[in-house]
Amino acid sequence: MDKHFTITIHDENGVKKFNVHKLLKKFFFYLLALLIAIGLLAVGTILYLDYSVDQIDKKREALKEAYEKLRWQDRLLKEDMQTTKEALKTKKEELSELSDSLSEIEELMGLKPIASENLHERVNITKLTSVQRATLLELIPSGSPVEYHGITSRYGYRTHPITGKRELHKGSDMKAKRNTPVYATADAIVEWAAYHKRSGFGKLIILAHVYGFKTYFGHLNKIVVKSGQFVKKGDLIGYTGNSGISNGPHLHYEVRFIQRPLNPFWFIKWTQKNYNQIFEKEKKVPWPSVIEAMSHIQIVKK
Repeated sequence: MDKHFTITIHDENGVKKFNVHKLLKKFFFYLLALLIAIGLLAVGTILYLDYSVDQIDKKREALKEAYEKLRWQDRLLKEDMQTTKEALKTKKEELSELSDSLSEIEELMGLKPIASENLHERVNITKLTSVQRATLLELIPSGSPVEYHGITSRYGYRTHPITGKRELHKGSDMKAKRNTPVYATADAIVEWAAYHKRSGFGKLIILAHVYGFKTYFGHLNKIVVKSGQFVKKGDLIGYTGNSGISNGPHLHYEVRFIQRPLNPFWFIKWTQKNYNQIFEKEKKVPWPSVIEAMSHIQIVKK
C-alpha cells in the first residue's frame, strides 16, 4: 500500500511535483486543527474576560453608588441623631423645669379641670372685688422682698457661677447690697430661719403661706425672725448678705407651689395694676381653684 501522496505546484517555471508521506500529512492536519482550536479558545477567553471585566466594572460602579448612598444616609442619620439628642436634652430640661400640668394639680387637689374652657375663662369663673383682690395679694406672695434694683440671675437653667455645673436655678437672684432689709411678700408662718448648709443657701428663711405656696430667702447676712413665728406681708424678716455658696451680696428669692419652683419674676411684679397678668404668665398654679377659695375670704384692716 502506497503511504505517499503527491503535491503538484504549477508556476511560471513549469510544473513541480513533491511526494509527501501520509504521516506528515496527518501531522500537519492535526497541527492545523490544534491551532484553530487554540485560536477559538483564545478568542472565547478574550471575549469572556472582556465580558467579566465589564460586569466587574458595573458591579464596582453599583457598589460605589451604594457606598455613597450609605455614606449619605449615615450622615443624615447622624444629623437626625444629633438633632434628636439636642431635642431630648431640651425636653429633659423643660420637663425638669416644669411641674405637673394644671389638670393634674387640680386632680391632686380633688378638683376636675374644665377642659372646654381656656385659662382666661377659667380664671374669670369667680370675679373678685377690689377688697378681695387686696386679700389675695396679702396671702399669696406678691411684690418685691427688697427694694427692686433688678435681677442678676434669672429663673431657669444656667451654669452655676461657682460650681460650674449646669442646673436649674429655681429662683431669682435680686441685686442688693449687704444688709439690705428683706420683707415678707405675704402673710405666713416661718417654717425655717437658720443656716442651711445642705442647700448652699447659707442663712435661709422659708415662709409657708396659704394654699401650698412657700417663699425662700437665701444667702442672708442676718435673720430677725424665728421658726414658728407668724409674719404679715411687709414685715422685716432679715438682711441680705452672701452666706453659703455665693459669689457676692444679693438675695436669692424663690416662690414655690406644692414644692414645685415657680418663676419669681411674675410674683415680684404682681400688683393691683397688673392683677390679671400673672394668670397668663404663670400656668403651673390652678388659679381658678385658688380664686374660688379666696372669694370667701376677706381681710379687714383696722
